[in-house]
Amino acid sequence: MTEERIGIIGGTGLGEALGTLGSGETHRLETPFGAPSAPIVTTEIAGVPVALLPRHGEGHRFNPTRVPFRANIFALKLLGVTRILATTAVGSLREKIEPTQLVIPDQVIDKTFLRPNTFFDDFAVHVDFASPFCPTLCRDLLAAGAEVSTRVHEKGTYVCIEGPQLSTRAESELHRTWGADLVGMTVMPEAKLAREAEICYAVVALPTDYDCWRPSRGDLHQVQVIEEILRNLKQATHNALELVRRVLPSIGREAGTRCSCQSSLSMGIWSDRSQIPIEARRRLAPLVGRYLDRN
Repeated sequence: MTEERIGIIGGTGLGEALGTLGSGETHRLETPFGAPSAPIVTTEIAGVPVALLPRHGEGHRFNPTRVPFRANIFALKLLGVTRILATTAVGSLREKIEPTQLVIPDQVIDKTFLRPNTFFDDFAVHVDFASPFCPTLCRDLLAAGAEVSTRVHEKGTYVCIEGPQLSTRAESELHRTWGADLVGMTVMPEAKLAREAEICYAVVALPTDYDCWRPSRGDLHQVQVIEEILRNLKQATHNALELVRRVLPSIGREAGTRCSCQSSLSMGIWSDRSQIPIEARRRLAPLVGRYLDRN
């Protein structure tokens, strides 16, 4: 494995937005689950080794269901990533969470149903997912959030829908009754796979609108509503990148320290080791090798 890196998963143009365009090394990887969304760029930001991956591919060509989540996380694991910061656009389900502000979610409700959500199709693995986001990374993000120019909400429940269509009004109202604060399409199964890969994972959520539970102003034409959402996304992205830049040095200082997220498979492999196929052991060695090689 190469040096320890922080993975950053975000939108198209991530490298340019972080000021790393044209620097670093480009990796075109293949994994047992195919190629990742796009070539991954390894570089340094503020002296911290990072790996940059646009979730939806170059030119935003993958819709949420078609994002190759397993290949993305596996490829980051191959590059020595031990912690992931992900950014994701969301709709707000709460009046207090205003568009362009930021949220560090602490819980998630998974409503996806078309996406492969585990690496382990050939044997039984059950990882603890009660706290889906790494508490250490969330703590670091919140500490850095005190220094950015927008409000950063310290917690929230993210409901992940399949998409690509947006919610109906009835669904949006239902999500609110569940106690959800945000709605989006990309955190699942990304967070689950990161836990299976023993990679710490946290999300910076970017509210762009109030979802459809709160009707838009009656004086706005639909085109104007979309334009407003896009403006909010641009500002929220700027705010999120400011937060990422500020938090990277503190996360970088934690390189070499261990977190419970990084040993999630220690009690998670339920299958009899002798029954796990040799081919599966070989194919998934970057994930499970340290647990199976000794058996």
